[in-house]
Amino acid sequence: MKTALVVEDNPLNMELMEDLLTINDFMVYKAENAEEAEKQLQILIPDVIFLDIQLPGEDGISLAKRLKNQYGTKLPVMVAVTAHAMPGDAEKIMEAGFNHYLAKPINLNAFNQLLADLQLS
Repeated sequence: MKTALVVEDNPLNMELMEDLLTINDFMVYKAENAEEAEKQLQILIPDVIFLDIQLPGEDGISLAKRLKNQYGTKLPVMVAVTAHAMPGDAEKIMEAGFNHYLAKPINLNAFNQLLADLQLS
């Protein structure tokens, strides 16, 4: 079974991501902040990490950079999930080490296309 770690502090967004991933045959692990995400990663390296950019405490960009340095090539695909869709934001996010960018509110077609593009078996 495919695995995903969703790092999201908004309960409604977390529920939506969990539902969308479960429908697509993912086992979903959850974290509300950077500290919880790191604890989850000590237990399991998922196939994909969906990481909110605006988190309480350490933000998603800082966490992504640190995880990239810590795990290197062992780090799974990271998808930035954010409502920040200003010009230049996508480039800044990709430079932090993310592989993909998903804008909020989540568009179902875009989400399903992203899962197809990931080609996780």
